[in-house]
Amino acid sequence: MSQFFMIHPETPQARLIREAAKIIRDGGVVVYPTDSCYALGCHLGDKKAMERLLAIRQLDLKHHLTLVCADLSALANYARVDNAQFRQLKAATPGSFTFILQASREVPKRTLHPKRATIGLRVPDHPVTLALLAELGEPILSCTLLLPGDEEALTDPYEIRERLEHLVDLVIDGGWCGTEPTTVIDMTDGIELIRRGKGDPALLGL
Repeated sequence: MSQFFMIHPETPQARLIREAAKIIRDGGVVVYPTDSCYALGCHLGDKKAMERLLAIRQLDLKHHLTLVCADLSALANYARVDNAQFRQLKAATPGSFTFILQASREVPKRTLHPKRATIGLRVPDHPVTLALLAELGEPILSCTLLLPGDEEALTDPYEIRERLEHLVDLVIDGGWCGTEPTTVIDMTDGIELIRRGKGDPALLGL
């Protein structure tokens, strides 16, 4: 049965953040709030945790997983980013965007799109997420909490706990996040809008 932490959405309690980070490091799959909607997350280096995350969503790796990063410098460590791309990313981070980029060697191959060697990356703007990333000192491997058969992401932490309490190790109640996912931008060959979501693509000239 999963643990359930109520973490303040603006001033996260340090003790609970430390405990949540330990659960991730120990191989747990967690539900956590972001600036778009709730997400599933696990440790980047844990293959079993990644497989559990994929099983919950019933996904294969043709669906891009996302590395949620603390800041732009961390993002650039996990992707091949040229100067022009860096300027574009700077204009839209932190925020509700996911960028599809060519992965660097820092990213485990098993997490990449099997044909393109790409990964989704994003820098969120949410105090709980940022506190968790700061405590971990590395990105969280993530995907949106959109369960099979649902049309919208789950946003009620109590419903999340009811539906996933035997599948995840921790649900973080960070208050209302909304149901609109991130805007997805493919930057592997120019710049292309893949999915219009919460982030305003006009920030990138789209």
